[in-house]
Amino acid sequence: MKIATRNSATIIFGIIFVVISSCGYYSLKGSLPPHLKTVAVPLFENLTAEFGLSETLTDIITSEFVRDGSLKIADRSVADVLIEGAIVTVSDRAGAFSQDETVQDLNVYVTVSLKVTDQVKRTMMWNERVTQFGVYDPASGPEGRQQAYEEAFQKISQEVLNKTVSNW
Repeated sequence: MKIATRNSATIIFGIIFVVISSCGYYSLKGSLPPHLKTVAVPLFENLTAEFGLSETLTDIITSEFVRDGSLKIADRSVADVLIEGAIVTVSDRAGAFSQDETVQDLNVYVTVSLKVTDQVKRTMMWNERVTQFGVYDPASGPEGRQQAYEEAFQKISQEVLNKTVSNW
């Protein structure tokens, strides 16, 4: 009876170990070609009339790569991957209305044109426009709108990271 209990405990412990170890941290680092180790994100161009968006978007995209760690930030002249872009359009659109048909929140849509280049092999990795949005309460003023831009930029940065490191 004791042998059966000991064998059962060993089997259960083994199953628990396998389940826990298979739920470990997942990283996209293994999906990048070995020659890609660094990335440069020069200041984005701003083709809109909105002031200060280029710096904020560039900083958020750079921070996303730092947070992820798949590629290290480097100077443009020595980076393996170059991410260039321009903020093409920004627009506000009503998101939700109250029962009396007043606008409850606004969506700020941001469209960015992006070009990502493998500078080692001198090839285009991907090139496209990305549009994302952030939401704000019109009563919150400029601070709310700025937070909506940052929300849209955060979504754009996640999309840029995912398309850059996982399209292999």
